[in-house]
Amino acid sequence: MTIEQLPSTGGPVLGASDAASSGPEHVTVPVAYDAILLAGFGGPEGQDDVIPFLRNVTRGRGIPDERLEEVAHHYRHFGGVSPINDQNRELKAALEAELGRRGIDLPVYWGNRNWDPYLADAVQAAYDDGHRTLLTIATSAYSSFSSCRQYREDIAIALEKTGLAGAIAIDKVRQYFDHPGFVEPFVEGVVAGVRELLAQVDDPSQVRLLFATHSIPTTDAERSGPRDRSFGDGGAYAAQHLAVSELVATLAARELGLERLGWELVYQSRSGPPTQPWLEPDVNDRIAELPGEGIRAVAVVPVGFLSDHMEVLWDLDTEAKESAAEAGLAFVRVPTPGSHRRFVEGLVDLVLERRDGTPVDDRPALTDLGPWYDVCRPGCCENVRAGFKPAASGLAP
Repeated sequence: MTIEQLPSTGGPVLGASDAASSGPEHVTVPVAYDAILLAGFGGPEGQDDVIPFLRNVTRGRGIPDERLEEVAHHYRHFGGVSPINDQNRELKAALEAELGRRGIDLPVYWGNRNWDPYLADAVQAAYDDGHRTLLTIATSAYSSFSSCRQYREDIAIALEKTGLAGAIAIDKVRQYFDHPGFVEPFVEGVVAGVRELLAQVDDPSQVRLLFATHSIPTTDAERSGPRDRSFGDGGAYAAQHLAVSELVATLAARELGLERLGWELVYQSRSGPPTQPWLEPDVNDRIAELPGEGIRAVAVVPVGFLSDHMEVLWDLDTEAKESAAEAGLAFVRVPTPGSHRRFVEGLVDLVLERRDGTPVDDRPALTDLGPWYDVCRPGCCENVRAGFKPAASGLAP
């Protein structure tokens, strides 16, 4: 079945294994995967790459280079090099090492949505090496168009570009925002960060945790997650972040021997026109307000991010840190999971969950929202501006 022939509603699931092709919420039969596809965002690796990379990121939106240059200065500040590709190389190597430690013979292929190595190249390489059933790990833990469906659309594009639709199957692990392997590194980082701050302030109530994630348009947020579930304002995207933030704050307070830690969810990196509503409050706006609320120290927790890529280095380590200094607040930024041992172990656990068809009741999930779906539901995470496009690993549309 070609992409053009895909039905407008319902299955079969584009490019899926036989076990996932009819679209069950959770696949609980074993699947003989023979390779892993690590799907990244991608980033420039030199000054000459910056504008072409940003054109890829914003393709279809008609944004002139002059406006792209307003964002490019973040990359140019660091020599035009985003750290994200090196971080994915490190994650790939860590996954390979953990798979080897467990005696699991699954090669890892890495491809990006927006820069070399591209997803289509990775899919083609896997096929040329004789692999026919791939399981994707996307480097994004939450549900929204930009953090889930766009990865699935780009996998569909890769199948189209390579002409391998029908010749190779590609599934995807569930969104893992509440998997222990993702949560535990944040708890560890918050505990260490708060201990550092408590050496500078008298009272834990003077410390505020700001859990930071990427802002997205409110219309996209409202459509994040499946249509048949209600998540409140901000859709599944906000609900997932709120649930994980509360969990991390609660577990960290317990480990510190505190009754509670004050926390809130904030947003960063908005890029739309001022007339378009995006999720708020902005991290810098909240930092400026905190001294008036009796707060003397802030720990910024990049809960929406897997690694210390550009929007962590610039928006948090540069701008948010400067905002804290201007407000007279002690500041720490908690690490992202990166290639933390527990995170890597958790990703391999997710692979085995699909390989072995683990029953839903045996799948770890630390919030009431999970375990999330193996196969995305119809209409999940619509892009309001562009509408529905063919997407792998989910029921159409």
